[in-house]
Amino acid sequence: MILSASHAAIAQAAQALHDAQLVGLPTETVYGLAANATDDAAVAKIFVAKGRPSDHPLIVHVASVAQVPLFAVQVPDFAQKLMAAFWPGPLTLILPRKSGVAAASAGGQDSIGLRCPSHPVAQALLQAAWALGVSGVSAPSANRFGRVSPTTAAHVQSELGTELLILDGGDCEVGIASTIIDCTRGEPVMLRPGQITRAQIEAACGRAVRGKDAPQEVSGQAAPRASGTLESHYAPRAKVRLMTAQDINAKLLALGPHANKLGLWTNERPEVSAGAGVLWREQATTAEKAAHDLFSVLRDLDARGVTQIWVQQPPDTPEWEGVRDRLQRAAA
Repeated sequence: MILSASHAAIAQAAQALHDAQLVGLPTETVYGLAANATDDAAVAKIFVAKGRPSDHPLIVHVASVAQVPLFAVQVPDFAQKLMAAFWPGPLTLILPRKSGVAAASAGGQDSIGLRCPSHPVAQALLQAAWALGVSGVSAPSANRFGRVSPTTAAHVQSELGTELLILDGGDCEVGIASTIIDCTRGEPVMLRPGQITRAQIEAACGRAVRGKDAPQEVSGQAAPRASGTLESHYAPRAKVRLMTAQDINAKLLALGPHANKLGLWTNERPEVSAGAGVLWREQATTAEKAAHDLFSVLRDLDARGVTQIWVQQPPDTPEWEGVRDRLQRAAA
């Protein structure tokens, strides 16, 4: 059931989390499927509902920096600077996990991903849950594993059913999941790009950001796994193809009247006249707006029965890195 995020609804959702139930949670990035992060049995319900492998770690959402010591140890200076600069906000930090805490949420790893969301409904729920003894909430995207992330409450309900309690916080402002920085290797390592860019991370912490293949600080230690980093992810039912605008026009010309059940997401309407079997959606020319629209466009075209979605390749510039990453995974 979808509930308007009133004080009473937030209190009901907080009690549900305390009682080891799942809740659909709005954040500024995407909607999450939330459970009490320290209750391994409750967290197991997330993996079942999503069809997600239990060794694929979840991100724990906390209300403030004050809750970080409940989950993490040995927080490096550069990580503290990133929290000060970007929390609350769309940034996840991978930190050494406190022994005996949130093992299921961490996918069995010695590290844990932590984020402090800025969405007012998420903050209100985390605070209300904290008052009931819930120290953090594990919340991967509220969709079946590997599929398109939800950015509205209706998306969550269509994906996971009417029995789930979902707090309606409106459309997600950012639209793609958080930037993930691994802080376990003695230097910041980007595992997943997002709205917060490499340049912003470097400026905030005064350190160069390494790629995900950076060596481990401790010899022989495996790099942490992180949410949303599989080669194939964020995928609609339709086949996604990334192409230049010129290639899209050329292929439409070649198909002619045979183009059918085809979705397009491009900056401008194709130069070639397309028939009723081709659905066009306008791709924003700014990275921020394109990120906001991305998952909604994929879901909309999927719902209209297209079998292929041709997407104009976004610019190869730093601010578009998060959008490019999601599209490449959707097309993998």
